[in-house]
Amino acid sequence: MVRKFFTLLLVGLFCFSCNLSFSSEEKAKDELYRELDLLGEALSIVSKKYVEEKPLKDLIYGAIEGVASSLDSYSQFLKPEDYKELLVETEGKFGGLGIEITIRDGLLTVVSPLEDTPAFKAGLRAGDIIVKINGEITKGITLNEAVKRLRGQPGTQVKLTVLKEKTKQIEEVTITRDIIKIQDIKRALILEDGIAYLKLSEFRENTAKELDQALKDLEKKGMEALILDLRNNPGGLLVSAVEVASRFLPKEKVIVSTKSRNAETLVYKSLSSSSKYLDIPMVVLINRGSASGSEIVAAALRENKRAILIGEKSFGKASVQSVLPLSDGSALRITTAKYYTPEGKSIHQNGVEPDIVVTKEVSDQPEQEDVFERIKEERSKEFDYKKDYQLVRAIDLVKGLLVLSHKE
Repeated sequence: MVRKFFTLLLVGLFCFSCNLSFSSEEKAKDELYRELDLLGEALSIVSKKYVEEKPLKDLIYGAIEGVASSLDSYSQFLKPEDYKELLVETEGKFGGLGIEITIRDGLLTVVSPLEDTPAFKAGLRAGDIIVKINGEITKGITLNEAVKRLRGQPGTQVKLTVLKEKTKQIEEVTITRDIIKIQDIKRALILEDGIAYLKLSEFRENTAKELDQALKDLEKKGMEALILDLRNNPGGLLVSAVEVASRFLPKEKVIVSTKSRNAETLVYKSLSSSSKYLDIPMVVLINRGSASGSEIVAAALRENKRAILIGEKSFGKASVQSVLPLSDGSALRITTAKYYTPEGKSIHQNGVEPDIVVTKEVSDQPEQEDVFERIKEERSKEFDYKKDYQLVRAIDLVKGLLVLSHKE
């Protein structure tokens, strides 16, 4: 059975390679054949000699998982049920804690907590390391397995042991899972003196359309300047990030470029843009939880001299993951390229540095559950932005920019 599988696989590879030139590609194909023979030999031994009988599918999946795990922390093999879970995420509603995670340097690391989710309320922040899940050490855990352990039915609890990035202290938190509803635009309002505030939580398919409507509403309310808040925004779709940045840039300005293994470079430029948003003073807020798409937007606006960045250095996740479905309903999510800013700087592992560093924001200490319940009951109260130190500093900066623009 194993030999039959690899015979079919080799035939498929041969048919594919017929379209390639008979030079270095031929040598690569021959080497691939030899290595596949070795893999087939190993699987044959396991299937015949291992103390317990294992389904061939399990062995094949294990081999593919091994391939994916040898690449980088963002590449992974998705079994059919895992692939379906990934598709659920794109619908914007699922059960869990509300955090983006990754494996960095072998450690299960929080990329970004979505605001107003159980994880955020419990005090989890970007850069925190999850050491244990329900008492089980996470060393050597795969990203798939971590996601499975963290997700669950709404109302159930999960106990995490966390190494806090800022304090370097170990903390234990018990979090109650909930339905996670993702709102692309978390908040859009006029704060004071014509200064608009717009909080983007993630970049998804309809984000740009929702942004257009929010900007129109803010314009009607007297928007003279804009603070775009990308803090704790883990990213999302590349095309969505390009569309968002395009709203504030003249046409044909470079937003981001990607480079793949064969040195192919794709340059993404701003699309047609409404001139009404090209000249208003603009400040962008970023922090450790700003990753991927939010880093692209922040760097593009800064390097095109369109906005000033304020806050903290971003996370530094700037690689392109492509999800490639396989014939049996499983899929491979692998890194296929890396992002570069308009000036050609690599964001990956480096992050984006703000123009003005402001490290203090709202208190990182988790509040008691009854406080949040009371807040839910008092939704009608005004957003108390004055408790957000980074936002207050951004407002002060925008006021200065408005004075300068009026003088001109």
